[in-house]
Amino acid sequence: RQADGRKVLRSSIREFLCSEAMFHLGIPTTRAGTCVTSDSKVVRDIFYDGNPKSERCTVVLRIASTFIRFGSFEIFKPTDEYTGRKGPSVNRNDIRIQMLDYVISTFYPEIQEAYSDNSIQRNAAFFKEITKRTARLVAEWQCVGFCHGVLNTDNMSIVGLTIDYGPFGFMDRYDPEHICNGSDNTGRYAYNKQPEICKWNLGKLAEALVPELPLEISELILEEEYDAEFEKHYLQKMRKKLGLIQLELEEDSKLVSELLETMHLTGGDFTNIFYLLSSFSVDCDPSGLEDFLENLTSQCASVEELKVAFKPQMDPRQLSMMLMLAQSNPQLFALIGTKANINKELERIEQFSKLQQLTEADLLSRNKRHWKEWLEKYRVRLQKEVESVSGADAWNTDRVKVMNSNNPKYILRNYIAQNAIEAAENGDFSEVRNVLKLLENPFQEAEGFGEVKEDAEEEGASAPAAACAQETRSRLPYCSKPPLWASELCVT
Repeated sequence: RQADGRKVLRSSIREFLCSEAMFHLGIPTTRAGTCVTSDSKVVRDIFYDGNPKSERCTVVLRIASTFIRFGSFEIFKPTDEYTGRKGPSVNRNDIRIQMLDYVISTFYPEIQEAYSDNSIQRNAAFFKEITKRTARLVAEWQCVGFCHGVLNTDNMSIVGLTIDYGPFGFMDRYDPEHICNGSDNTGRYAYNKQPEICKWNLGKLAEALVPELPLEISELILEEEYDAEFEKHYLQKMRKKLGLIQLELEEDSKLVSELLETMHLTGGDFTNIFYLLSSFSVDCDPSGLEDFLENLTSQCASVEELKVAFKPQMDPRQLSMMLMLAQSNPQLFALIGTKANINKELERIEQFSKLQQLTEADLLSRNKRHWKEWLEKYRVRLQKEVESVSGADAWNTDRVKVMNSNNPKYILRNYIAQNAIEAAENGDFSEVRNVLKLLENPFQEAEGFGEVKEDAEEEGASAPAAACAQETRSRLPYCSKPPLWASELCVT
């Protein structure tokens, strides 16, 4: 792409902060040692819209046991029948053997020791282990609402770390189809596609290991291990997030999916809803329940926020032409537009139309009804926990403790990163340091910290943010769901 290989301050701060945030959330990741910027400038067209600007060149020191990726093994790829491209080390099986020997003996020494006399069994054990590590990693992402943004084989670590922080984002309003990368037009790396795409990448790694690991062996491992490991780890983590610490019941999976469905219906903030649930009491009276519902619904999207979220994105005439083309020439339509994108736009139009008639009072009433229904199911499930223990008070203390160590209060939201970036671009790195300190204790209430700007009217604010800024200069706590201007932020 004729790129110059240089990183800029904006993306460097995001990587620096997020890799540290992930580490302190307990998620396997590369670390950030330093972030060094300079007066050298490069020109970047951030949104690919013909409006380039000069940005400071910056270097992030990344730290990890290794930076070998799935893609590292694709240097042996034979000629692709569609593109005619091939790997630079095609037919060099000697190098593949060397790489496998190095990776397994260095990073998986217990496997090397156990299967030192049989390379096929050793390679199979290695592939099984990286399959399980990857499944657990993506389950951890899903449980904190983290979206990577570009999950190709070159962004997958051979030791199961989160690697290469590009257009990532933590989900605010829960949307299973959330896309954090503004240039991912087809939603290939959407939040709900992450488990599936990581499994696909493991399939590509399996192909790259032939003949040192026959495909029939690796494919069987992938089918037997990946989904089972993902589902097991995801449900274990979700039980902790919901304080289900005594019993493991089959119905728990349904309770989790119904919670996410309620969150989706009400536009609930993923992080804050989970955080609030630890203060739900099994035996709260009607007035206590009403207070709790008030808190819960305050973390749901307002009519105004939903209007921004569901605002149609295509010109009506363009949409009309696409629909006509889909009927008259399906082959041509398949080349220039995806059916899924059109359906999503039609759904957006329908939702936006309904929102025009909706009042805040109606929305609040509807949201309370949805949450009341789910909380009743949650109460019944918690009651089963209480009945299985001898002391309810001790159980509740443990429940709250487990929930508070699995549901972060602070994550690196886009608007928090944006405020830190804007200050740094104006020479003030104090906000970056503040945010870094905050993210080092994501599960604890922070004391002595400032708050972030709710508007973006400072000098150097990005144009979309400034356009959405409110005139009042109020402040937001770091744990707040995003201000309205944040919906305009785009990361590519």
